[in-house]
Amino acid sequence: MDRQTAETRAAELQNLLNQYGYEYYVLDKPSVPDAEYDQLLRELADLENQYPELRTPDSPTQRVGGEILDMFRKVEHTSPMLSLGNAFDEQDLRDFDRRVRQAVGDDVSYVCELKIDGLAVTLRYEAGLFALGATRGDGTIGEDITSNLRTIRSIPLRLSEPVTMEVRGEAFMPKRSFEELNKAKMERGEEPFANPRNAAAGSLRQLDPKIAASRNLDIFLYGIADPGETGVASHSGGLDYLEKLGFKTNKERQKAANIEEVIQFVGSWGEKRPHLPYDIDGIVIKVDSLEQQRQLGTTVKSPRWAIAYKFPAEEVVTTLKDIELSVGRTGVVTPTAILEPVQVAGTTVQRASLHNEDLIREKDIRLGDKVVIKKAGDIIPEVVNVLAEQRTGNEVEFVMPTHCPECESELVRIEGEVALRCINPKCPAQIREGLIHFVSRGAMNIDGLGERVISQLFAEKLIEDVADLYKLTKEQLLGLERMGEKSASNLLAAIEASKSNSLEKLVFGLGIRLVGAKAAKTLAQEFGTMDSLMEASIEQLVAINEIGDKMADSVVTFFDSEEVMELIGELKTAGVNMEYKGPRPVAAEESDSFFAGKTIVLTGKLEQMGRNEAKEKIEALGGNVAGSVSKKTHLVIAGADAGSKLDKAQSLGIEVWDEERLLEELNK
Repeated sequence: MDRQTAETRAAELQNLLNQYGYEYYVLDKPSVPDAEYDQLLRELADLENQYPELRTPDSPTQRVGGEILDMFRKVEHTSPMLSLGNAFDEQDLRDFDRRVRQAVGDDVSYVCELKIDGLAVTLRYEAGLFALGATRGDGTIGEDITSNLRTIRSIPLRLSEPVTMEVRGEAFMPKRSFEELNKAKMERGEEPFANPRNAAAGSLRQLDPKIAASRNLDIFLYGIADPGETGVASHSGGLDYLEKLGFKTNKERQKAANIEEVIQFVGSWGEKRPHLPYDIDGIVIKVDSLEQQRQLGTTVKSPRWAIAYKFPAEEVVTTLKDIELSVGRTGVVTPTAILEPVQVAGTTVQRASLHNEDLIREKDIRLGDKVVIKKAGDIIPEVVNVLAEQRTGNEVEFVMPTHCPECESELVRIEGEVALRCINPKCPAQIREGLIHFVSRGAMNIDGLGERVISQLFAEKLIEDVADLYKLTKEQLLGLERMGEKSASNLLAAIEASKSNSLEKLVFGLGIRLVGAKAAKTLAQEFGTMDSLMEASIEQLVAINEIGDKMADSVVTFFDSEEVMELIGELKTAGVNMEYKGPRPVAAEESDSFFAGKTIVLTGKLEQMGRNEAKEKIEALGGNVAGSVSKKTHLVIAGADAGSKLDKAQSLGIEVWDEERLLEELNK
């Protein structure tokens, strides 16, 4: 076949296969047998192999999974992916309705949608072509998992219109796919996934897209990131528009004229949910009018125009066989209930946290008791109460030990705290947990160094503290279970890359008591270098906004330790960066910037820079960026589609700038 004929045939096959795939995976109405689809797909693959230039990004052949990735790239969302507030009963729903009507009037309708128990993702399309897909991450920054999302056949690679837009959805694993996956894992002697949600998340975070392709994932789209340019006026209209473009939405949705219809819809699905081919954990209720959504606005974390009703946790009875103690990285000893295995909300539960000794005493929990178990939010198992009336007399009271179960050091209860704590800095459990914290995503973010690998390295005495991580060799790594040549090379590269992290990552990773990620960044910004921070006095620390007496005392005590000083020295020798790399804050009295000493609020979408970047630049000039507008606000920067914050600023007579005015001031 000559080049021109092949090009014509390839375009014809692409159109046919995309249409057949849409009918099969989105409409669930296949128009041709599987064998015919497979034959056409093979024909197209053969043509693309013969003429590689005919292989386009939207070709159906590109769904099988591409090259293995080294790591996931971080991407900033064009607008935040907010989480939803929760409702747990009818009164919560009525309170939500009351708040909505107080803000926008009584003429309000809702859309009720099933809350899919999966992984929230965002998809970007450029001129109608699928260009990027990412996880929710922290709501602002996610991970680029485009290669894995491309393998989900219900995600269109080309839309029916050449639009540029970003859409949001929930990727999930159908129950049938989950059962088949776990059956295969158990046949190979592997640990099965706990539930479909974990399986879906694990599949989409595989560095090899072929693994994701084999897992038969699906997706429902539930919204448009910026519906303003689409011409739709309602959320329900937006869902209809998504369907018109070729997206798969959940048909089990319903418009509700009032809260009574919402409550009726919620009640009906409490009974029907077990019969669905996928897991749901609640119902999402959204104000339908986009104009009313704009008026209602959002908080820092969630929209005021939507709420998620969570189904009541399923409660079951089982036997508490034992209480096991674990020691965390800060030395806190936590009791865990060991249970007779029981099915709760779709998964087998064998353990449940008991939090502390006081809770055990309060609920009078004894070994051998019949206990009621539920999953808080359908996720975390907890002991609800004891069935004391079913006791036989053989139950045994639990006595909290006086010494650490790991190192035998005496346990202490610090004044004002409930928990017992091991204060031995050489306790193996604390060291191991500290290592796991050090490599975690929020700290040094060493990809590939998970709990399993850290535990192996620690058990083999290859690492005793965090500095030892930077002395590991490929030969040592290859000796670990399930560690191949490529994995070892990738892990060493990730360890090397972590050396260049900004100082706040290291400060947080060191696990200083009471110092979280935000405080670590504040300290790094303020002092600039590790040496300056180590020399800081309590007076210097408490003078910083957000640093209190207890945290200041904890920081000074930490760096007073000889072992810590030695550890920092080893990290320096290994080449770990000891300086803050971001913009340093400027004290208001030291800055001649317009922003110095002023409280600024950012709202809406900034076109030329992300809101995070704008925040950093303003703070570097001595300004304070706040999350809400009040009488103390000096200035509001309003980007595209600014909502209730802009309205409030105008009502209070606060000065408002657009992005151009902000850029002018920043560039002076």
